[in-house]
Amino acid sequence: MSDAARVKPEKIRCDACPVLCFIAEGKSGACDRYANHSGELVRLDPLTVIESGAPAVAFLDQGENVQNWDGDIVQGKRTFVTAVGAGTTYPDYKPAPFIVSQEVDGADMVTVVTEGIYSYCGVKVKIDTDRFIGLECAVVRVKGEAIGHVMTSEYGSKMLSLGGVEHLTGGSKAEGRVTCDALMNLCNREAVTMQIDEGAEIVVQAGQAPIINDVREKLMRVGCGSAAIGMFAKQWEPHVDEVIVVDDHITGVLTEHEAGKQLDMRPSGIKIQGRRSTPGRYFQVAEPGTGWGGTDVEDPLTILKPADAKKAWAGLRLLMVSTTGEQWAYYELDENLIPQPAEISEELRVSADRIAENCEPSLCTVLFMGGAGGSLRAGVTENPVRLTRSVKDALTYVSCGGAEAYVWPGGGITVMVDVMEMPTNSFGYVPTPALVAPIEFTLRREDYAALGGHIEHIQDVASVLTPEVRKVSRLATQPDPHKAQRRNREGRG
Repeated sequence: MSDAARVKPEKIRCDACPVLCFIAEGKSGACDRYANHSGELVRLDPLTVIESGAPAVAFLDQGENVQNWDGDIVQGKRTFVTAVGAGTTYPDYKPAPFIVSQEVDGADMVTVVTEGIYSYCGVKVKIDTDRFIGLECAVVRVKGEAIGHVMTSEYGSKMLSLGGVEHLTGGSKAEGRVTCDALMNLCNREAVTMQIDEGAEIVVQAGQAPIINDVREKLMRVGCGSAAIGMFAKQWEPHVDEVIVVDDHITGVLTEHEAGKQLDMRPSGIKIQGRRSTPGRYFQVAEPGTGWGGTDVEDPLTILKPADAKKAWAGLRLLMVSTTGEQWAYYELDENLIPQPAEISEELRVSADRIAENCEPSLCTVLFMGGAGGSLRAGVTENPVRLTRSVKDALTYVSCGGAEAYVWPGGGITVMVDVMEMPTNSFGYVPTPALVAPIEFTLRREDYAALGGHIEHIQDVASVLTPEVRKVSRLATQPDPHKAQRRNREGRG
């Protein structure tokens, strides 16, 4: 074998993140995002641009059998360059990978796109369900590793806070790796199975119904027990003498409730467990669980106390129903004032179905949240604080993968975005560990120059639109980042 044949292919060093992989010819780095192609470092995922006038689905890669539409009326044929597939600015002194100019409504606009490396990041998960998943502050685990915790419940939803720098870097290597992997999968709309300490096993996937203890949820509650009483009291009044809407938080009793009183309903004498709040509203009627209305109730009669003999009467018609209408039972009181199962009238059956009809589908919502640090901002301007001020002054519009980002008040640039509004597979990772996520800053060229931007690196949008770029379609409901920036500026006055 000749000496030339024995020479191994030279490795090149990738400087896209702090890991600094040495990559052999034809191989990719630890993140699977950069590779050595004939001695040149290349980004494997294509740069992604958003266009109108494409199929009216969220993104082009979600199916072919769809109707085309002409998006001219909504947003025209204008292209928006996202940071998906753009690359990073690491080791931070470099300008953003793409700084693109484009004329929009007579204004010269600049969009700076870069993929940020986020150690300070996580997701907020909203799970539409009444089912008990775990106590507030309970630890959420994946593969046995802690990745977050249960937050305060919201109206008809449970909330999780997952990730964050403490889990990514503050624990063991295993905890950091598992947390990073779970966050990336959630943000890329993949299913993640979680176990909540002293709570449920839950499968979360953005845009899908949660699966709790192997049961796929269907409906989000129409309201608490008291709210349901208010909404349906008038429909119940002609057909029943008492209704109890079972709810983990606020169970409602129709004839005690102000809605029943204003309809001149006769007090029923039906009494229930729990702590009475205002008339017709009861707290803590049962323990949290996966039964009726998010309680541990399987038999609704277990929350009843003996009826008041001075008010109740034989033949009293009693409907008990959950806040989603999925569970209901109808009883009539016998001569001993004990509820006995009875045949429900068609009118009452329709009313129970109407509760379910008014419930929205149960859904998991995943919001990515991250802080744009000084290093990321240096890719936009040599004086990073000016970018922060420009964002606060509504001169600069922030988006993530073309989706509108909510910028939190206070210092810094802390953004939050719904991953369902972003292109598929927008997120990557580096094994430091940290997430890699797209972020774009859009502003007028004159404002970009004023904040000390990298003017010499601006290129026209046409030079970016090579055949290799990935094209996706903007939803009609999504804002045009260019127009949104103009709107922000005009609203600032």
